[in-house]
Amino acid sequence: MAGTDKTETPIQGGPAIILVRPQLGQNIGMVARAMLNCGLTELRLVAPRDGWPNPDAEASAAGATDVLEQAKVFPTTADAVADLQRVYATTARTRDMTNIVETPKQAAGGMKTAVASGQMVGVQFGPERAGLKNDDIALADTVIEVPLNPAFSSLNLAQAVLLIGYEWFQASDTSPARELITAGNRVATKGELVNFFARLEKALEESGFLHPPEKTPIMVRNIRNMFQRADLTEQEVNTLHGIVSALWEKRR
Repeated sequence: MAGTDKTETPIQGGPAIILVRPQLGQNIGMVARAMLNCGLTELRLVAPRDGWPNPDAEASAAGATDVLEQAKVFPTTADAVADLQRVYATTARTRDMTNIVETPKQAAGGMKTAVASGQMVGVQFGPERAGLKNDDIALADTVIEVPLNPAFSSLNLAQAVLLIGYEWFQASDTSPARELITAGNRVATKGELVNFFARLEKALEESGFLHPPEKTPIMVRNIRNMFQRADLTEQEVNTLHGIVSALWEKRR
């Protein structure tokens, strides 16, 4: 999906994304793109199969080259997490291990708390074909499992990173859940709406629409509710006035 022109300052101090034995350069590039979408910039690679740097990664990063250029390479998972104080491991299947298991949303909250207290945090993602090994998971404090269709829960590497990154970003996002974009026009006042309702109802009464009389109050209430839900702007109310006037004049 194409992005917008809106530019935000990336969230700083987010968790390091640790790709353990990644196989394809293209996938690493797509991970970098997903990371930057969510304000994450620290990428760690553990023994990438095709070596590093990888030209295929830049081609699929869609401009997230800063993430790739700053990526650090480690020979083992233990080396990659050595300086971290809290580590999460992502897995798609149950293991014969005793672990704390959290959803991405729950884990993101814990990451925010840890980062705010000054801890360094990382999230492990396994290779595309087989996922993390138990020895990798044993280095983590918490396992993250994504609640998906149990009959088909397969994700590619970039999708998995995006899911975790999105929840991390949302944990700090202050965007309103719903927003009316008025393109420079102010929202109509209740007085302006009531004035419009009065003209509309008069026109409907004269046309015979509000019939039978005993149902008029309910019909009027329903019509008003329809317009109230529309979040009309001043300009839109003026347009509706013009429509009523045109229909009125035509009928006369």
